Amino acid sequence: MSKRMNVLHIIADQHHAGCMGHEGHPQVISPNLDRLAASGLRFTRCYTQNTICTPSRVSLISGQYCHNHGFYGLGGPRPDWLPGSFSHFKQHGYRTAGIGKLHLPTTPRIWLETQFDTCADSYFGMDGNQDTAPWCMEIKAKGLQDKHEFYQSNLWGEPKQRASEIPFDMSQEGWSVREAIRFMDGCGDAPFCMQVSLERPHDPCAPSREFWDMYPDDIELPKTFTYPCDHRPPHFREMHDAWRKETGADYVAAAKRRWKGYLASITHTDHAVGRLLDHLDKSGLAENTIVIYNADHGAYMSQYGIYEKAPGICSEAVCRVPSLWRVPGLTPAGQVCGQLTENVDMAPTFAALCGLPAMPWADGIDVTSLLAGGNQSVRELAVTECPHSKAIRWGKWRFVHYQPETFGEDVGELYDGEADLDETRNLYHAPECRETVEQCRRMLLEWLIRTTRIRTGWGVQGVDHKNKLYPDAGDGRMPLPQFGSCRNYE
Repeated sequence: MSKRMNVLHIIADQHHAGCMGHEGHPQVISPNLDRLAASGLRFTRCYTQNTICTPSRVSLISGQYCHNHGFYGLGGPRPDWLPGSFSHFKQHGYRTAGIGKLHLPTTPRIWLETQFDTCADSYFGMDGNQDTAPWCMEIKAKGLQDKHEFYQSNLWGEPKQRASEIPFDMSQEGWSVREAIRFMDGCGDAPFCMQVSLERPHDPCAPSREFWDMYPDDIELPKTFTYPCDHRPPHFREMHDAWRKETGADYVAAAKRRWKGYLASITHTDHAVGRLLDHLDKSGLAENTIVIYNADHGAYMSQYGIYEKAPGICSEAVCRVPSLWRVPGLTPAGQVCGQLTENVDMAPTFAALCGLPAMPWADGIDVTSLLAGGNQSVRELAVTECPHSKAIRWGKWRFVHYQPETFGEDVGELYDGEADLDETRNLYHAPECRETVEQCRRMLLEWLIRTTRIRTGWGVQGVDHKNKLYPDAGDGRMPLPQFGSCRNYE
């Protein structure tokens, strides 16, 4: 009997999907991510479910959309009722681990505590306290905590965009790599499923010195930096103006410093990925380990004159994420797939690749057929959600719906993703696109109704309260009631 496949999921925080060498970016240095892409398959149209960390990660691990698991903010109570991919793998004999900046619900304790055999969260301790996180305790013991950028200055100030005083081996990424290797080496013959969550390239954009020095101080800014934003919604324009006001006369210099720091932080992250790939090769695990690299969401980091990720739902820059897969014996080397996929597809695909039963609570789709080189569409649209706005990518279109009460007027966004890659012309109010806007809105409404998980209802199966799982109709969704029962219920 052949060995079961291992799963190594490497996730970065806030990595713009276009900022990699194999994506054609002219500045970023990413040899290891390029190596991974060349040895497997990459999806060029993969989308996040949410544009901030915690809700995106809950979707990744549970396989559920935000409107089903209910998380939209950076905190909240521990959802003990919500299964995840790690509990599923653990139930079927896998060793499981979460290492690095997991950034999960932590009230009163971290969500996946019981689903991991090894939980080494560098961001929070088990009790939800940052000071008790293992990595934070380690750098504090070595007298390095005060040198960590999160403890210094303010979010927008100059001191954070610089070379870190912490060397790579003691950085969050270096520590995460060491812990991951220790876990893999300790698994013996048991298969493992592990997430290694890297903190960078998230702000404060302060990579270790060796990576900072790879980029010039007078770095060329993205061409979109000077683009006008009159066509954008009010909150985008407000954020744009806030960044300019905060940095004052040094606006361009501050933008260059941040852009340099961001690209150098990607190179810092890339180095961590390289160390993990090298260990797989040296240990012989590469031939039996599925490797995935992706991100929880993207970022602006000086593009369009915006310094962070908010307001994220407006743009491809934040909604589209990297998605690199290497599956031994399955993925064609160097394959590029342009079909729509979502982060929620990862959990059910992991299970399918490892021969595990399907996860009945997951909303995502098994995309194994695409990983094998197929090019048949698996979904009509990809959706990114915020509490009062939602964005879809459908065909060539990017559409964003805002509730009328949000701005007190009819505000929306529609961009032609083929003719207008930089999103310079908002077609939402264009007469010739009126039917397209209405079709997008109708598709979004139908998607929301179709994918919402029903807990109780007339003529509809309910929750299995004993097992805390949602019974399904064979496709991972609750079955639709018969027409008559709907009418009776109304």
